[in-house]
Amino acid sequence: MESVLPEDEVVAAGSWRGLATPRYLASTVMLCLGVALFAFNEFFVSVAMPSAIRELGKPWLLAWAFSLYLVFAILGGAMAAWLKGRFGARMTLVGASAIFLAGTLMASLAMQAAFLVTGRVLQGFGEGIIIALCYALIPVLFPKPLVSKVFGAEAIAWAAAAFGGPLIAGLLTQFISWRAAFAASLPAGLIFVVLVLLLVPRETHRADHQDTVPLLRLVTIGVAILAISLCSVTDTPSVMALLLVGAAAAVWLFLRLDRRTAQSILPRNAFSSRRLPGPGLWVTLLMPLASSAGAVYLIFGLQGIWHQTPAEAGLVSALMALSWSFTAIGVASIPSADIRNRLIGVGPVLLTIGVGGLMATMVLDVFWLVYPSQVLIGAGYGSCWGTLSELLIEWSDATEKDKTSALLPTLQSTGYAIGGASYGLLANLSGLEEGLAGAPLRLVLAPLFVVAFGFAVASVFFGRRTVAASR
Repeated sequence: MESVLPEDEVVAAGSWRGLATPRYLASTVMLCLGVALFAFNEFFVSVAMPSAIRELGKPWLLAWAFSLYLVFAILGGAMAAWLKGRFGARMTLVGASAIFLAGTLMASLAMQAAFLVTGRVLQGFGEGIIIALCYALIPVLFPKPLVSKVFGAEAIAWAAAAFGGPLIAGLLTQFISWRAAFAASLPAGLIFVVLVLLLVPRETHRADHQDTVPLLRLVTIGVAILAISLCSVTDTPSVMALLLVGAAAAVWLFLRLDRRTAQSILPRNAFSSRRLPGPGLWVTLLMPLASSAGAVYLIFGLQGIWHQTPAEAGLVSALMALSWSFTAIGVASIPSADIRNRLIGVGPVLLTIGVGGLMATMVLDVFWLVYPSQVLIGAGYGSCWGTLSELLIEWSDATEKDKTSALLPTLQSTGYAIGGASYGLLANLSGLEEGLAGAPLRLVLAPLFVVAFGFAVASVFFGRRTVAASR
């Protein structure tokens, strides 16, 4: 008969059961809920928005509802560390949740397009802060033996919500209305606020904290992300290229300003190629940048080229989510931190093979490669994502942990934003137009996956550098 360990022994052993103990279960639910809300609200609009467009009559809603959510989520993430230092995690999370709930209510009740878009802006800004602090609170609320399990649980929550969200939203939209899909986050958001009030400790104001909002730097990074997002609402390649150049200039200005101040938004060595957290942050940016080609255009291609039904195409997304979740559980269950750190280098390799498979699918017209490729991409994320986040936060000193924690989900969203804009530009240059299908559509999409493969290869380089630096 299996012996039952006392609670303290289960926690000290770093068992998954430690997350389910009375002391840590509510904290686990709270952090996973914050992550799941972000992923759900980022991706469900692709299903619910067409119905909103039919009711409100504004076709431009689709692009703006996704883009502005992402823009303001990135801005919220960039401000999260400053807000936590100024007001404390508890007050910041409650305020961000109030903004998110107000935006959700506004969007679900909107009678005009402007109100729906404004609601999405508020949702994005609130959730950007929330998810950043959900990473930062892990080492605060949990003992070290459980930290890897919490990161694994958050990775599972992200994968499940990102790919299950569209399914839930589709059912709500089909059988109730698109407003029900928008309002679905309200109960979970309210539960999150209650858990924050019960679990997050109060913090005293730090007298030495910088009281001035880093406004100029936030404006420059906001301009950069907005310029990237605007690429998704224009069909003119020259305008897209100009916007991308403007975004690159704004990013350069932001980095230059941030390096010159003692109160930086970015942690030291943020984009070094050799010293942590630099190479790990590059991996955090490049993996979503590579996989966003599939996230944006794979389902579209499956239906337009190989005439898959929506349910059959949805299975492809589900495969990635399942692979990500099961791999994350397996990796987080490995007791050796050294082995888990080594797997950080394996993740980008698996992702690169998977993206290479999608590239071969498009270039060589080999449809069956889609399925193992999606499994490999999911396994790539699952084998390294949680461990990478844990390593980078643990490696940072006390004054840098909040900055690093906030930057991780912000960089992930930035990778998706840059990828969506870049592949959109490339698709237009390749001749993507309404009604294109079959072999001509396959030839148009093939260059996108070739470029994505290049980004994936770059993530392998930085993955190896991360493993080397961690030693």
